[in-house]
Amino acid sequence: MNEITEKTSADFTTGSIPKKLLAFMLPVFGALVLQAMYGAVDLLVVGRFGTTAGLSGVSTGSSVLNLVTFTITGFAMSLTISIGRYLGENRPEKIGPLLGAGIFLFLVISCVLCVLMIAFPRQIAVLMQSPAEAVGYTAQYTRICGIGIFFIVAYNVIAAIFRGLGDSRTPLVFVAIACAVNVVGDLLFVAVFHWNVAGAAIATVLAQAVSVVMSLVIMVKRDLPFTLRLRDVKPNHEVGHIAKIGAPLALQEFLTQLSFLALCAFVNTLGLTASSGYGVASKIISFIMLVPSALSQSLSSFISQNVGAGREDRARNAMKFSMGFAFCIGVVIFLFIWFRGYLASGIFTTDQDVIKAGWEYLRGFGAETMVTPFLFSFMGYFNGHEKSFFVMCQGMAQTFIVRLPVAWLMSIQPHASLQHIGYAAPLATSFGIVINLVYYMYFTRKKALVR
Repeated sequence: MNEITEKTSADFTTGSIPKKLLAFMLPVFGALVLQAMYGAVDLLVVGRFGTTAGLSGVSTGSSVLNLVTFTITGFAMSLTISIGRYLGENRPEKIGPLLGAGIFLFLVISCVLCVLMIAFPRQIAVLMQSPAEAVGYTAQYTRICGIGIFFIVAYNVIAAIFRGLGDSRTPLVFVAIACAVNVVGDLLFVAVFHWNVAGAAIATVLAQAVSVVMSLVIMVKRDLPFTLRLRDVKPNHEVGHIAKIGAPLALQEFLTQLSFLALCAFVNTLGLTASSGYGVASKIISFIMLVPSALSQSLSSFISQNVGAGREDRARNAMKFSMGFAFCIGVVIFLFIWFRGYLASGIFTTDQDVIKAGWEYLRGFGAETMVTPFLFSFMGYFNGHEKSFFVMCQGMAQTFIVRLPVAWLMSIQPHASLQHIGYAAPLATSFGIVINLVYYMYFTRKKALVR
């Protein structure tokens, strides 16, 4: 790599795999923890200082926002992977046109999302089968977040750029600032001004806005290994490359989050207590899944560099380490969920029925903590190889063949149980692992024949 690239990006092609992967992953994990706290703090403050209907509204509204955010994150991963590949191939001059095309695409996407979320929030709430008492709150949360969608998209794009450069610490700074602003905003708007759901949504948007402004200031001052000119911000030859990698990842995230929205809708038919309990459990789960999620995102960047440099051996070893490391953590989390999950539910509400409902769902979901490390590590490995179309296909298979049918079937039983509905997640993930394992054997055998 040239002198500038060496100074401003991490080299993953040499050195200890566990040391370098964990050093990169920990800031990613920290950023994801803080990002997850957006919705969690909203839920906690509304649960403590708002109403039960408001709690359900924030739960359902934040599920809609998660659908948007994770879809954008999936699309932005194409920038992370492509930047890593170009750095591994020692071609940093291709990064500027890549980012110019990316900025154009994400600006168009932001405009579309803004219109949909502002114009049709009540329709979205009804589609989600939000309880009648919470429809207005869900619509309110969705509309306000739609107004600030440009900031939400911009943060994820900027974070993807830095992670592609091997810098996971800078995005952590961005989100730490945003999280602090969100906490202060929630306490001020909800606990003091009593704006309930509207206050939580305003705090979330304000926090993202501050984060984006700070990140742009840092980016302008940073000595980066590429040049981005205003004339690069247009459709160019990199649009197809971004779409080829990003569209399948975005669609996969969209379908995965859509399945969670459908699951939320199934649970909402069981009443306000079940809806609120599931909302609390979902926020806990969003934290539980952060370790495998951070590893998967980190693997994509780590592996893309090594693939670009021809170090396939390091790519495979990184995936195996990721599986073992995350599995050990998953076992500990499972034991806590099964025996003391009510303690986690009690953080968000004092309503004993809601606490019980949340723990009930967590016990069904629990086994997911031990199987997800394998699935997410496979996904990070294949994304790093730009096999995002396969990743999308296996995600669709999990969603439509297992997760949604099982969750729906469990929700329509005469005495429907949240614990039984929760079983849909680990069953779908186990199915996905089998698919990935078969494809991995085919993929490695094919690469061996080519060599």
